[in-house]
Amino acid sequence: MLMHMEVRYTSTRNAGVSTDIAGAIAQGMPEDGGLFVPSQIPALRPEARFEPNLTYADLAWLVMSPYFNWGEAELRPLIEKAYSTSGEHANFSVPEIAPLIPVGMLERGEAGGKPRGVARAKNAATVHGGEGVPLYLLELFHGRTCAFKDIALSLLGDLLRMSLDKQGIREPMLILTATSGDTGSAALAGLGGQPGIRIAVIYPSEGTSQIQRLQMISAPREGRFVAGLRGNFDDAQRAVKGIFKTATADGSMFKGVRLSSANSINIGRLLPQIVYYVKAWRDLRFSGVIGPDGSFDVVVPSGNFGDILAAKYAKLMGLPIRRLVCASNSNKILHDFFTTGVYDRHRDFSKTLSPSMDILVSSNLERLIYHAQGKDAAGAAARTAALMHKFETTGQFEISSAERARIDDFSAGWADDAATIAMIRHMWQEHGTLVDPHTAVACEVAHACWRSSEDHTAVPVVVTATASPFKFPIPCLSALQGLSPETFKAGEDLELARQLSAITGKPIPRPIAALEHAQVLHTEVAEEATLLPMLADFARSSQ
Repeated sequence: MLMHMEVRYTSTRNAGVSTDIAGAIAQGMPEDGGLFVPSQIPALRPEARFEPNLTYADLAWLVMSPYFNWGEAELRPLIEKAYSTSGEHANFSVPEIAPLIPVGMLERGEAGGKPRGVARAKNAATVHGGEGVPLYLLELFHGRTCAFKDIALSLLGDLLRMSLDKQGIREPMLILTATSGDTGSAALAGLGGQPGIRIAVIYPSEGTSQIQRLQMISAPREGRFVAGLRGNFDDAQRAVKGIFKTATADGSMFKGVRLSSANSINIGRLLPQIVYYVKAWRDLRFSGVIGPDGSFDVVVPSGNFGDILAAKYAKLMGLPIRRLVCASNSNKILHDFFTTGVYDRHRDFSKTLSPSMDILVSSNLERLIYHAQGKDAAGAAARTAALMHKFETTGQFEISSAERARIDDFSAGWADDAATIAMIRHMWQEHGTLVDPHTAVACEVAHACWRSSEDHTAVPVVVTATASPFKFPIPCLSALQGLSPETFKAGEDLELARQLSAITGKPIPRPIAALEHAQVLHTEVAEEATLLPMLADFARSSQ
């Protein structure tokens, strides 16, 4: 690991690519269709772990600055602005940004519902052990759209603006974003209004909660394009990636306009997510739960794999994370990958109560595959390119036993909708904690990991709580009232959020309550074949 050398960025598919952080953020994706990755992982600065009384912005500067070749006077003001918690333009409603909340113990026999499969990467140790371990929720939903995406996207807009300036780019920039529900609204809030930057958000027209959708389609139209795509998130993500390739091959489609991305395929989205895992360790350390060398496990509800990959980067930097547990819903392609080493998208797609995880093609997995190759950059890129080509042409690939061994700190589990509902009920009845369905999936997987373990080494378990439960009132009310989700009428989420508040005594977050008076401004619905010309027209009209 390197500390003082400038970190360069290469492509997962071509070792000949080399750029600085500004180039990687501004471009979004390499032209070869891969993803930008740091060519070396910097070590975590000791003060990031051991210096007391740091604000979140202080910590973010310490964690992120080694990835940048920017001076403190350039980068730090952007971080301070992004992580403001007071004043008229505060981006977060709580001073800690990402509070760590204790929610009891994982104990043998304790269950939210019928346990689902729990798998470990080959050669992996078991996940939890002992008579019980403390469970914590890392609340990541106190931003402007009540989802974890706010933490990174509050910063990405200014990172992108600075990157464009450093690259000497004067052309207008179009940010293309596929979303399974939360990234779109967070990107519209975090990037909208940046000078010279337009944003286009594509979401599955029938694949989000009503509140997620309303947050997007009520965004101001100036510099913004929002469209539902007939299909699922994988269709939207494939369409956006295809547009990047088309724009590279045919410069006339977006002539005079640069393209980039706000998805976690953009390295500028991924790096800020490392910070909150360091904060979680610090909270455990300074509260006396663990010692100065103590470790913890993380359980992350995963769809596009960016959130848990940020935890892996934190570990590679030296943060003592022991296990990384990937939690899936019934679209359990990641669970099956960590079980067998085979990634296979040939399966039925399920619409679940945790829609932001309804994904069968997890883009960030490519970065993990790259890092599983060892230190030979040329060999790593060639192998990753070959695997991704096979996946794109056949729909599946398999990694070797040696590659599986290099990622054996990953485990995986999954929960269906019934187990998700049961865990929401369990967390409320036993701990007085209301969780959204994505967080409930991760909590169920954490419990199932504990029940299946034979290890006797207990470390704290941190579950990332990725969204406010008020964004998903139907599964929450279903759990608390013992009713089927089908009982509740679709399209009445705001009224149901009020009912959920009345039952639990918890206030509706202000950004969700404000939707009561939101006006629908974006009504476009597209087929995949019509999306490219629609976006090209938007780009031209915005110049």
